[in-house]
Amino acid sequence: MRATTIHAPYDMRVEDVPEPVAQLPTDAVVRVLRACICGSDLWAYRGESHRRPGQRIGHEFLGVVEETGSDVGTVRRGDLVVAPFMWSDGVCDYCREGLTTSCEHGGFWGSVGYDGGQGEAVRVPFADGTLVQLPKEAASDDRLLSSLLTLSDVLGTGHHAALGAGVRPGATVAVVGDGAVGLCAVLAARRLGAERIIALGRHQVRTDIARRFGATDVVAERGEAAVEAVRELTRGQGAHAVIEAVGTEQSMRTAVDITRDGGAIGFVGVPHGSGTGLDLGVMFDRNIALRGGVAPVRAYIPELLPDVLDGTVDASPVFDMTVGLEGVPDGYKAMDDRSALKVLVTN
Repeated sequence: MRATTIHAPYDMRVEDVPEPVAQLPTDAVVRVLRACICGSDLWAYRGESHRRPGQRIGHEFLGVVEETGSDVGTVRRGDLVVAPFMWSDGVCDYCREGLTTSCEHGGFWGSVGYDGGQGEAVRVPFADGTLVQLPKEAASDDRLLSSLLTLSDVLGTGHHAALGAGVRPGATVAVVGDGAVGLCAVLAARRLGAERIIALGRHQVRTDIARRFGATDVVAERGEAAVEAVRELTRGQGAHAVIEAVGTEQSMRTAVDITRDGGAIGFVGVPHGSGTGLDLGVMFDRNIALRGGVAPVRAYIPELLPDVLDGTVDASPVFDMTVGLEGVPDGYKAMDDRSALKVLVTN
């Protein structure tokens, strides 16, 4: 079959690789219908996170079950399923507590020796704990498939950030970052009842999506100017709930500075490039809470799925470029030079 591999910085290839098979009784094989490129994939693409030459890549996909091991009981051949960005057994202590990303037997798609989502098919470990069944009729609805694909990562990650920030009905929310996760956090904040949502971003195409998703205000400034703008919008107090969806020192400093005393920051931007930018003394004095981290999206899919199916929540506009599998290297280039927000991959 064909699958995306990474060989060196900026060297993405679509190559022939062995067809996956169910190796263990708990495995399933999923034929991929839709996948996508994540902003976090760009760290490997740029050489900022290490990959072995020829390693597989991609962690967001949905498709049709093609084969199951003898112990798999929740899905069967022909089922349409979505996979979260990490696999998990569903039964360990962490999984039972909803923290599937800390599963004792879990892992990340594209790890050495495992399939990546940007290919024709994927071997799924612990299929019962990992895969979520979708209505089969969704396979014929392109828009719905795209919306369902966001359950694999960005929609659940935005939801995780909103929960970490304590978004509640009537709250004022600020979202730092206009990437796909930040935009999905706007959508999540609206879903949770926020009264005012301030999106911080400089790219009009993206902030237009933020407004479509529920943002009431847009702040294009950065750094101190951004802090001043948010303070002006909030009578000098800042936002009750702040979502940090970038991961740089500057973005975290901005998040702290625009949080209202007694508020909370939900952080899901993968930290990179520098220190945390946190002054614990400031946070202590102002009673600012910090929650977040790797989003256990498998735990959120059952809650979010009904709203996606009925159209109440539709994150599909984050996909602004579509390629076939052979075009994945071009998709990486487009996201790296910011001519694309998030690239959809169709099989």
